[in-house]
Amino acid sequence: MKYHINHLTRYLYDTSVSLCHNIAHLKPRDLPHQKVLSSHLRIDPWPAVSSEHTDFFGNRVGYFCIQQAHRSLEVGIVSEVEVAAPEIPDFAASPAWEQVVSTLREGRSEEVIKSRIFSLPSPYIVREPEALEFSRASFPPGRPILEAAADLMGRIYRELEFDPHFTTVATPIAEVLEHRKGVCQDFAHLGIAGLRALGLAARYVSGYLETLPPPGQPKLQGADASHAWFAVFVPGTGWVDFDPTNDQIPHEQHVTTALGRDFHDVTPLHGVFYGGGEHRLEVEVDVNRL
Repeated sequence: MKYHINHLTRYLYDTSVSLCHNIAHLKPRDLPHQKVLSSHLRIDPWPAVSSEHTDFFGNRVGYFCIQQAHRSLEVGIVSEVEVAAPEIPDFAASPAWEQVVSTLREGRSEEVIKSRIFSLPSPYIVREPEALEFSRASFPPGRPILEAAADLMGRIYRELEFDPHFTTVATPIAEVLEHRKGVCQDFAHLGIAGLRALGLAARYVSGYLETLPPPGQPKLQGADASHAWFAVFVPGTGWVDFDPTNDQIPHEQHVTTALGRDFHDVTPLHGVFYGGGEHRLEVEVDVNRL
């Protein structure tokens, strides 16, 4: 499946901003099942300084600095991406989760060593007793890890309500669990927290999800959105993705932008600015099939 993706972020300021520095995780990345055909970043006002590098996690990261006074900032990214459905392993044939924990602790292969960073606490995912208690119900002794992770995904979907007005990026996982509300970012963080609490390696995946309108209805421009889900590491198999917001294994309608320990590592756009007073943020995302 080929997609044309247009992601526009607009900041509107009450007073002039004299200087800003920004980091962007907006360009999709190449993966075994995903190929980036093109990706172009547009910034208005034109930056005095801009560069791009690949970060520790293999993400394409843009940096730019605007040194002229401005009352608005627009950052647009236009990408064309080809996505194939990833190969889904046999969940029942995956190793018991306790075996995976043991391999993560004692294994010496390169893939195991590289995965260990995703079993540690991270800026937005600290050790949470509530997350461990929640995840234990999906991980009885001897259960295949992928069956257990799928069950955890399903329970997050069934037991928590999607509420775009309840949380912020800083809402603790314990609060999300207490109120049983959140958004895709919260659900991904909860899944990762529960997996790490058991000693497993789990990572945060940011990207897009194509949304299809009801039969006979036109697709609304700007109706698509940034999305997030989690992935769990299985030695010998690699990373397997799970989307708890929709209770499904990500497929060709999921486009991956960046991978990290949590949202902190893959924030689409963040930075600092001088002046501006109060500001308003507008985001529009369109994911269209080619």
